[in-house]
Amino acid sequence: MHIMLVNVAPIPVFAYGGTERVVWDLGLALTELGHEVSFLVPAGSSCPFAHIQFIDPTKSWAAQIPADVDVVHFQFHPGSEPDRPYVVTEHGNGQIGKPLLRNTVFVSGSHAARHGSDQFVLNGLDWRNYQAPNWKTKRIHTHFLGKAAWRVKNVRGAIDVAALAHTPIAVLGGSRFNFKRGLRFTFSMHARFYGMVGGSTKFNLLNQSNGLIFPVTWHEPFGLAVIESLFYGCPVFATPYGALPELVDSSVGVLSSSLHQLSEAVKEHLDNNTFTAAACHERAVNCFSAVQMAENYVVKYNLIADGHMLHALPPCGLQHTASGLTWG
Repeated sequence: MHIMLVNVAPIPVFAYGGTERVVWDLGLALTELGHEVSFLVPAGSSCPFAHIQFIDPTKSWAAQIPADVDVVHFQFHPGSEPDRPYVVTEHGNGQIGKPLLRNTVFVSGSHAARHGSDQFVLNGLDWRNYQAPNWKTKRIHTHFLGKAAWRVKNVRGAIDVAALAHTPIAVLGGSRFNFKRGLRFTFSMHARFYGMVGGSTKFNLLNQSNGLIFPVTWHEPFGLAVIESLFYGCPVFATPYGALPELVDSSVGVLSSSLHQLSEAVKEHLDNNTFTAAACHERAVNCFSAVQMAENYVVKYNLIADGHMLHALPPCGLQHTASGLTWG
């Protein structure tokens, strides 16, 4: 099968690049499963394992899809129903009442359900691209991983949990000064901010961590920060919103909307090693691989190539992304 992956961000990905990293890993996994893969991406992109075609902003999407492509896989809403077999992955939380295309796939069961759908494929990563964990490395802090400038990621809550548990916390993905929401200064003796780190710096910080503190106050569509942390043997202490219950079971972490319950769970782990690094690592590798993701997408591709639609009616956002969620 010839699959064209379409995205509006260049490849390969550097540093964070959440969605772009997933798309890259999907393309490689599909290739290794024996499929032909092409990318339709912005100029300047490159790829050693698949054909690259640059997006021409003067042409329609339909005019840029080669005739021999069996399924086009968009990573964004292309604006109208394509006249070719297609899939759209919805990576974010859609607007309430805004219809999506009928072959839309979501990135977790919770994500799908909040759009009136049962069509989803869990994200996965190619763990070969990650520095192998060093189990002899001393664990010296906890960590937060995410775009700290987004209020719903609740970096302040993560720092509060760490402070109550009497543990230092490394903040990956933000700075102490935040100018995006006016001037906001985050002060804490427990927190050290590392900015938008990637590569070996990020991997080493995760490998030195006793756990991810992730008290988000929205419905997380998936949570790459969670599975990356698990890969490095870090249990997860998070709120039970969105996809998090699908990623974190009782063998690898604690979910609670209570600041005090999460801080007690962190402290218990620090004192008694409640969770093992091996169990966390195995869950990431066994449950969230790029190959599993690709195999599950191929099931969707085959249905669509045979003329089926994933939804009889367009799915749409049904639930506010933060309605009724509590923290504290």
